[in-house]
Amino acid sequence: MRHRPGPTIRLIVCAMLLGGIALTAAGCVTTGSTDTTGSIAARAATRSDADWRLVAEQQGARYRANPADAEAALAYAQALQALGERAQAVAVLQQASMRNPKDTALLGGYGRALADVGSYTQALDVLNRAHSPDQPDWRILSAQGAVLDQMGRHQDAQRYYSSALKIMPDEPSVLSNLGLSYALAKDLPKAEATLRRAVERPGTDPRVRQNLALVVGLQGRFPEAETIARADLPAEQASANVAYLKQMLAARSDLAANAAPPTATEKRKKALARKRPTEERVSAATIN
Repeated sequence: MRHRPGPTIRLIVCAMLLGGIALTAAGCVTTGSTDTTGSIAARAATRSDADWRLVAEQQGARYRANPADAEAALAYAQALQALGERAQAVAVLQQASMRNPKDTALLGGYGRALADVGSYTQALDVLNRAHSPDQPDWRILSAQGAVLDQMGRHQDAQRYYSSALKIMPDEPSVLSNLGLSYALAKDLPKAEATLRRAVERPGTDPRVRQNLALVVGLQGRFPEAETIARADLPAEQASANVAYLKQMLAARSDLAANAAPPTATEKRKKALARKRPTEERVSAATIN
């Protein structure tokens, strides 16, 4: 049985994919940083569906002509991923990896594709084969951490991120993953501090800032979260992100209200409600 994150924070991983999470008009998506690790979800935000369909047609023909072509398989799977054909992307990369069992870039992409469809245990196994202890790849370490976060193993995930940061200090994509891992573990102050470090790095993907806005909003500082969310984005997308933040905060408030213990007044009201039907039945019996 797959382990799922707790409900109070589950919404922030609606589409977690090994490179960070950011808000869009449709919810949350990964950052573009995953492209460097063979991810098949890269740059999806910068191309239209028509562009991706063209890529899928071209790279699909190339892949079918030679299923052992690892580069074609990755490009074709990336296009399928962008078009929402995740299961087909997994199938393409599975076949290509069987023909290229030592291609680490291909294994990295395959592992990410497996994680994207929820096959976390298999994803970890594939990612473990994508690098070796004597030649660790910080990108793969970060990917492994993200899979562990999806499995609810946040402390294990944070160890992988720490290992990645030893190889590539202050890498924004890893810091973003680490910050979100802290958020999943319900350590929001540490999550915020880590995401602020990521945002301060030169060349950081603007969507990492949206992760920071999310975590700030989850702490109840909505005006500040709204200001952060509106930075770096077109007005329409910023408004969509702000609306999403409001939905998340409302959902979190509802969960908190349901989880809160009843007050003394509420307890007395419930006791009276339970007692009243009995009293009415006694009165009715006396009248009869």
